[in-house]
Amino acid sequence: MNLARLIKPELIRMELFTTTPPEPDEPYDRKRFVWSIKEEVIKELAEMVASSGRVGNARKLYSDLINREKKASTGLSKGVAIPHVRTREAREFIMAFARSTPGLEFDCLDGDLAHLFFVFVAPPYDDMLYLKIYKQMAEAFAFHDAARAFREARDEGEILRALKNM
Repeated sequence: MNLARLIKPELIRMELFTTTPPEPDEPYDRKRFVWSIKEEVIKELAEMVASSGRVGNARKLYSDLINREKKASTGLSKGVAIPHVRTREAREFIMAFARSTPGLEFDCLDGDLAHLFFVFVAPPYDDMLYLKIYKQMAEAFAFHDAARAFREARDEGEILRALKNM
């Protein structure tokens, strides 16, 4: 499936606004520190998706993404995170992409920072497309060096080409 057809250039952000704050000098709860970064990233991604105009309530979408993340981290490995949720707030399947060049804590399976964020939301009844896309992306990043093209992309057009080649 050509994933480039599923994302609009306006839903591609070449650099996230979210950054990692400095870690406190005094003793702190590391899990809470990481979770606070995840919340900021998910907020930014939810706002991106909501800007498409294809979402009902943007705050509810954010809440749905957070609740999904609480069940299990969507931070994979090799610098890739795929926050996703099926929600009544999505009028149709929506996909967005954002990158963090320095990387952000996102509780990835391999313990590394996440650099590439692919978010998608779908209506609760849209299982087939949702699962097919998730599987295609997870396999591309697990078994191929798909992440390199996204890390090296200079503009939205190169992101779309990388999606097309997945």
